[in-house]
Amino acid sequence: MTGGSVESLLRDHLADPACAWSLGAYGAVAAFSRDPAEPTAFREDGGIGLATQRGAVALTVTPDLVPFAYETGFTGGWSQVVALCLPASACAMSRRTVLAELGPDAAAARAQDRDAILFDLGLGLRAVDACVRVADPGLIDRLRAAAGRPIFAPGNPVGPLLVAASPHRVFLARFGRIEVFTPIPPDGGASAPGPHTHILPKLLRLGRTHAATAPIPPGLVPCAALHPAHPAKDASGRRAGFNAARHAAFGRLLDAWGDPALTALRHTVLAGGEPDPALTNSRFARSAIRAARAQVLAMGI
Repeated sequence: MTGGSVESLLRDHLADPACAWSLGAYGAVAAFSRDPAEPTAFREDGGIGLATQRGAVALTVTPDLVPFAYETGFTGGWSQVVALCLPASACAMSRRTVLAELGPDAAAARAQDRDAILFDLGLGLRAVDACVRVADPGLIDRLRAAAGRPIFAPGNPVGPLLVAASPHRVFLARFGRIEVFTPIPPDGGASAPGPHTHILPKLLRLGRTHAATAPIPPGLVPCAALHPAHPAKDASGRRAGFNAARHAAFGRLLDAWGDPALTALRHTVLAGGEPDPALTNSRFARSAIRAARAQVLAMGI
């Protein structure tokens, strides 16, 4: 994996409103995106970050931050992502397993939020602290009274309380954060387009840092990701006409930050060739080939 500047990668994509972002683990994710015309405030201190009225993202380039670009193929299409990884030995966050008060959020993206109180939800994630940020005194008191217990413990009222109150959600990793200000949908409801969070207890119980379909190199843990605009889908995930410029742009990211063996399989398929069967005996290789073949179909070649 030999790319250019990690800082340039992050800044260039943060400046692109078509790029979405996520931070979290398998079963608990905060996502950030913005509309092209949405009022946006970039960080005044020159750091890598921005905020809208619906959410915020802030990142720091650390020496051990490793981007890893990959595609996964599935029936009818493909996905693309650049995972932002840390070495397994350097990714650990608090790993709290009970609700805990952390104090004022002095690092909040917006100055107006820095006196509000952070509470770690205690999800026990390896590389991410999933928190809520609360300014309402009554809600602060109720969360303080519930501190020290797992939020999913039988009879614990914290979950329904947070859904009803919809405080800010703040997900933290070693190199950054995503903040979500939008309402939490009720049970059975769908999140509105834009910044949102998902916390799925059934997936959390698996204890995974990422989906098994992601070809993350051994020794790395994905903590966040950037999601460049898809060549064949619109911002809502619906099929759209093929965008050759977007396709070429992600190809350059794969060349710079991807697995050379998987990228070589992609180039072979896109050039009309058939990969060597000896090189296709892993699930990740087969997925990369499916993705490339889906792209051939989308291009109409």
